[in-house]
Amino acid sequence: MFSSILPRAAFALTLLLAGQAAQPAAAQAAATQAAPAAHPAFTVQVVGKGRPVILIPGLTCPGAVWAETVARYQRQYQCHVVSLAGFGGVAAQQPAPTHLLQDVRDQLLAYIKAQKLAKPTVVGHSLGGFLALWMASTDPAALGPLEIVDSLPFLSAVQNPATTAETARPMAAQMRQQVAQGHMTMAAERQLVTPLVTDTARLTQVARWGLASDPATVGQAMYDMYTTDLRADISRIQQPVLVLSSWAGYKAYGATKASTLAIYTQQYAQLPQARIEMSEDGRHFLMYDDPQWFFTQTDAFLQQATKAGR
Repeated sequence: MFSSILPRAAFALTLLLAGQAAQPAAAQAAATQAAPAAHPAFTVQVVGKGRPVILIPGLTCPGAVWAETVARYQRQYQCHVVSLAGFGGVAAQQPAPTHLLQDVRDQLLAYIKAQKLAKPTVVGHSLGGFLALWMASTDPAALGPLEIVDSLPFLSAVQNPATTAETARPMAAQMRQQVAQGHMTMAAERQLVTPLVTDTARLTQVARWGLASDPATVGQAMYDMYTTDLRADISRIQQPVLVLSSWAGYKAYGATKASTLAIYTQQYAQLPQARIEMSEDGRHFLMYDDPQWFFTQTDAFLQQATKAGR
């Protein structure tokens, strides 16, 4: 279904060239409640009080992509909002680490332990969802429930389930080299992200965040995603998992709700407790395109997670 997106846009689900419209006043005020905690691979902004929830953005997204989400939940939950180095204007590590996402995974797990967070709920969007799955597969006891927003355990196998990490390396290496060269224009960025978000203003912001990201970091992150297969590893995850998926943005490329659901079902086959829910109208940025549905799903999931943690 995504056969025409992969070569042209490196599979839209990974291209979280995420921008954010102006933050609500409440979210702007909340962002000043705590100074960011610095780590080589990311910073964390802690906002609100209550049971901990870690929010991980996607490729090129700053943590500000969760502004509306934080504004909604900060009075009930302690939100740990992650911004990855090199994305959306955040200073990059120089040079970009060879095992970038593995470093992020390990540092986030270390952060959870250092902050003594008791099984925090993790909400991850696309690349952030992939990281959440990787963290939970690596240390199942460290995390609480997971909400995975439009993400998969192994992107390279979307077209061909027989694809392995090894057979994906040549394509991924070529992609990394091309992305690291940069040279994207605003017009090209806008065209790239058009399938991902509907609102014109947000689309412009998405493109701006892409232009503000470090090309070498983006290229390495994409390489890591394309060459890391978590389909078997997720069998180690024991906590509840909610997967929110989109398909409407890919209609022009032949996607249907049924074909998209089949891909998600196949990719999460080793995680039988995962519950997959599909938005009827939202594109990749579900929290932007279908906010009522997104928040209804997230409200119920967080409430359930809170009851289970008592």
